[in-house]
Amino acid sequence: MNRRQEQESQMKPGETCHADPEEKHFKVPVLSNPLLRRILFTCGWFFTVLAFLGAILPLVPTTPFLLVAAACFYRSSGKFYHWIMYNKMFGHYLRDYKSGKGIPLRVKIMALAFTWISTLVSVLFFIPFLWLKILVIALSAAVTVHLALVRTRHGEH
Repeated sequence: MNRRQEQESQMKPGETCHADPEEKHFKVPVLSNPLLRRILFTCGWFFTVLAFLGAILPLVPTTPFLLVAAACFYRSSGKFYHWIMYNKMFGHYLRDYKSGKGIPLRVKIMALAFTWISTLVSVLFFIPFLWLKILVIALSAAVTVHLALVRTRHGEH
């Protein structure tokens, strides 16, 4: 068992996890509520799977799902937050976003296309309630505004 695993195994809910990949330290404030921690952990894995699918399927974005997964793991598991942030395949996207380097233009376009296509299909064909249609459109608009405000990185995938 390495130092990080030993430290996490001794953690109590509500404590922070210190992980040090490449000697970089960060703290993860794990929630003390076990039910909420389990829900967030499950959501983290759900969005991680969607991100992996996004890497394979051309119209499914990867980065937005990774961001949600990282946010879920941030409050539910220091171990898996560390894993997703330093994953060889996807970690650089998250670290670039977190450090303010931005999101590649191609990723932004794909994320917005997927967001609005799925929103329009859902609103037009599957959601029967007006209030829910308005909510889904408002959430998609919020995602659009957020992506527009995040710095765009040109010339990279």
